[in-house]
Amino acid sequence: MNASSGTVSVRKPRFRTELVDFWRFVRRPHPVRRLPGRTAAIGWVSDWWPGVGPGRILAWAGVLWLINLLVLGPLAVAAAGAGGVTHRLDPANIPWLTAIIWAPLVEEMLFRYGLRRPRQALWFCPALLPVVLYGPRIWTGLLLAAFVLLACWALRPKADPLKGWNTAWRRHYLKHFGWVFHLVALTFAAVHLTNFVFKDTPYWLLPLLVLPQWVTGLVLGWIRVRRGIGAAIALHATFNAGPILLIWAVMRWLPAAAQ
Repeated sequence: MNASSGTVSVRKPRFRTELVDFWRFVRRPHPVRRLPGRTAAIGWVSDWWPGVGPGRILAWAGVLWLINLLVLGPLAVAAAGAGGVTHRLDPANIPWLTAIIWAPLVEEMLFRYGLRRPRQALWFCPALLPVVLYGPRIWTGLLLAAFVLLACWALRPKADPLKGWNTAWRRHYLKHFGWVFHLVALTFAAVHLTNFVFKDTPYWLLPLLVLPQWVTGLVLGWIRVRRGIGAAIALHATFNAGPILLIWAVMRWLPAAAQ
């Protein structure tokens, strides 16, 4: 307890504790309980404020980078080579603003915002389709901002997004939340198949191409439920920034070193 303010300080969990919590959550997903250390504010403020320091976000991004570099990435590369698959991304012309800012915000709102706001997802996800289809433009950015503000405004008096539901509706969603969580992660991974160009590729190789996105989607879904949408967006942006910065450094310094 803080003697001067009379408030009880909540000790943030260690990273090892969060790793264990993630593993247990993936095995039995549940949308109610939160991790300690989040802001005491209610409604949209607590959902958007990450409630976790940049060091912890970087630690989770580091775990994902390591898994993808040592395990999932080589599997995806081997599958691409065996299936004659090429990537659409041009390393010399990476849209870094899109990858670091636009994609994390739009993809988290589309795929994971509704995990704890399922009633809002019924209108929010269809409304986002023009934003997703037309990409980063001035009018789509304004449209996205309007949707986010509307969603936040609708939550202003509520401390628990699951309260106030029809009891049967709420019970049904909680009972099947595990299926929803894993289906969202699989859909998130499947959407990234559009990043590839296929040529007589066997169907059974397709899941191997997006294994990194699948595991990343599981972690992003966990942190969204446990800490909020702000933390999920921050982790997504940090995760995307790592490879982009690496590619930028290689493209910049290798030609200079060869001269």
